[in-house]
Amino acid sequence: MVRLLSGVLAAALLLSAPCLFAAADAPQGAGLAVVLDLRGAIGPAAAEYVHGGLAAARERGARAVVLRIDTPGGLSSSMREIVGDILESPVPVIAFVAPSGARAASAGTYILYASHLAAMAPSTHLGAATPVPLGGGLFGGAPKEEKKDLKTPATAEEAKAVNDAVAYIRGLAQLRGRNAEWAEKAVREAATLTDSEAQALNVVDISATDLADLLRQADGRSVKVGQHEMRLATRGLTPVVLEPDWRNRFIATITDPNIAYLLLLAGVYGILFEFFNPGAVLPGVIGGIALLIAAYALNLLPINYAGVGLLLLGIAMMVGEAFAPSGALAVGGIVAFAVGSLFLFTGPAPGFALSGAVVAAATLCSAAILLLALATIWRSRRRAVVIGDAALVGSAGEVLRWHDTEGEVQVKGERWRAVSSTQLSPGQRVRVVARRDLTLEIAPESNASPQA
Repeated sequence: MVRLLSGVLAAALLLSAPCLFAAADAPQGAGLAVVLDLRGAIGPAAAEYVHGGLAAARERGARAVVLRIDTPGGLSSSMREIVGDILESPVPVIAFVAPSGARAASAGTYILYASHLAAMAPSTHLGAATPVPLGGGLFGGAPKEEKKDLKTPATAEEAKAVNDAVAYIRGLAQLRGRNAEWAEKAVREAATLTDSEAQALNVVDISATDLADLLRQADGRSVKVGQHEMRLATRGLTPVVLEPDWRNRFIATITDPNIAYLLLLAGVYGILFEFFNPGAVLPGVIGGIALLIAAYALNLLPINYAGVGLLLLGIAMMVGEAFAPSGALAVGGIVAFAVGSLFLFTGPAPGFALSGAVVAAATLCSAAILLLALATIWRSRRRAVVIGDAALVGSAGEVLRWHDTEGEVQVKGERWRAVSSTQLSPGQRVRVVARRDLTLEIAPESNASPQA
């Protein structure tokens, strides 16, 4: 169901999206160097941005693509998509770790190794490419501090992930003629290098101060594009920065785990509110839209379905507590909700971790909603009944006319046919004992005070 809903939303987004990177004022044809800025965590939005940027560069006949990198790492799946696009690109890709102070950590190191030409600005660094195999295939930079021996993985699963990453980056290093031994060290030991060290160890090709310096130094160098050698002609190229369009920025926003998590909760609670208050319409509309967007975002992220199950079970148990108050469902629901939230995403990749503060706030809000519902139910149970038989039984009235064992009485401002086993007289105060269809059974009211 999640994949079906996400597919519907994805189709809607694709149909409504304008052409990616449609910058009307950008020059076309020869003499163009397309610049793509890969900043922040590498995720689905970054992969789509690079894919679209490389396609745009090919369509415009660009001489080169400069991929400016400043990233702490990100998702392995997104990193491999970017690497695959670079390897298939007919336009040479120059990875440039810039500006000063930037880094190409973790997944960024693989992207740099895959690029046709690699460069770094002064005071930048790269490395720490050890995978974090916690079920989601994440690349989160340096490993946990408590793990002392990085060369010996703790489990067979970690060993498989590390060996796979080593083979992958060594293959990239051999393809581009770069230092494969250090690449393996970056994976097994989370090693890092500065820009000067990287150039000395043949990890990068150029140390450049800025974009113009990079294009000047890259001119005349030979790179392998596909199966062919190509000599770069980058001197004097006009750099054009392609910015992400609204759709790419939208995907970047919703694939933030905290946003996706809140959208999921908003969707579930909106639909529940509509279910319990038919006709409200707005909560159901908002909830449905939020749930579809959350499904699309979660489909792009590495999630733990056990966490999703615990989260939904917790909500169901808290809703059940409102119908059958016992205390056990409330406590179990809150615990399941909190644990499911913490288990929802499967790894600590930079930029793709669920905030503990968000989980705590969502849990407290859910508990508050539960308490509010229980308080409302408790007050409604204690409130006097105002309609039906229960509202009439016990009510006081006055005899209007009477003959033998039957007559008419006035109760709650209405005229009723009444019967009684006691002889009554007009004006006498009585109280309703029971109701049978449209007839009241009454009895004299002892020491009755005048009716208000």
